[in-house]
Amino acid sequence: MKAIGYRKTGPISAPDSLIELEAEKPDLGPRDLLVEVRGISVNPVDVKVRTRPQMGPAEGESKVIGYDAAGIVRETGSEVSLFHVGDEVFYAGDITRQGTNAEFHAVDERIVGNKPRSLGFAEAAGMPLTAITAWELLFDSLGLSEGGGTDEALLIIGAAGGVGSILTQLAQKLTDLKVVATASRPETVEWVKKMGADHVINHHESLTEQMQKLGTVPRYVASLNGSEDHFDAIVELIQPRGHIALIDDPKTLNIHAIKPKSLSFSWEYMFARPMHQTPDMEKQHELLNRVSSLLDEGRLVSTVTKNLGQLNVENLKTAHTEQESGRVIGKNVLDGFFS
Repeated sequence: MKAIGYRKTGPISAPDSLIELEAEKPDLGPRDLLVEVRGISVNPVDVKVRTRPQMGPAEGESKVIGYDAAGIVRETGSEVSLFHVGDEVFYAGDITRQGTNAEFHAVDERIVGNKPRSLGFAEAAGMPLTAITAWELLFDSLGLSEGGGTDEALLIIGAAGGVGSILTQLAQKLTDLKVVATASRPETVEWVKKMGADHVINHHESLTEQMQKLGTVPRYVASLNGSEDHFDAIVELIQPRGHIALIDDPKTLNIHAIKPKSLSFSWEYMFARPMHQTPDMEKQHELLNRVSSLLDEGRLVSTVTKNLGQLNVENLKTAHTEQESGRVIGKNVLDGFFS
């Protein structure tokens, strides 16, 4: 089968940063689905894996990445019970396995959902990783329940990206939280308002002063990027006994600073369940099905802003280049080889 991957890590500008490969169709485990990939998307994790030598392939081997897909089930493992051949699905995959930038992909059924009927394959592929991350951050990490958060506020730092776009919607539609989002450009301010933010502030200006002007002291903060730069301000502006959740990779954090306010701290990493085969791994199947239903009902809207065309080396390089720029609003997607 055709796939796109690389043999050595490096900048996207390198001629061999991404190359077309001939790969064996993956073998299936007992609970695996073989999916004919019809759409994929690119996330920050694609760039992180592609550029970090410690995550690269062994000498002489190749690596296929990609952590979002939508497609059609073509084969099932011996113990599969949640899906059948011919089902249309969407999912984010497992960072410990080969990725979705290929004609066919093997994935454990417990982290797969039914594709939203209202979205095409490429658009559906833009939703799983960010939806899982946002859902787990809101309901697992921050510990909120649906309908909860009355008289409380959530500050989302970096709200115009993929995770922030769906997190804003989930908080607005499924909780009673007031949502304050950060954005710094006119187009991103407009976008986060469209996603449902109650207030928008600029993360290039003093967060503390802007929150004071709003008269809002958040109990919850979701820091999605720039956490190292914003951490002191977060600790200053959050309520005592509040909760901070991060998804990015700050090099250092003054974690001792959260003690005087008795703050709670969480890291959200949506690959943790499949990586460690946790007993509750099937929760990702359940939440993706819920997100699919919410999209079909119109309660959630797609966060995809751009389709970069069919999956090939040139278009995938463009997607990686745009992701590295840090200026992607929502999600970029591509059609699969079969589209």
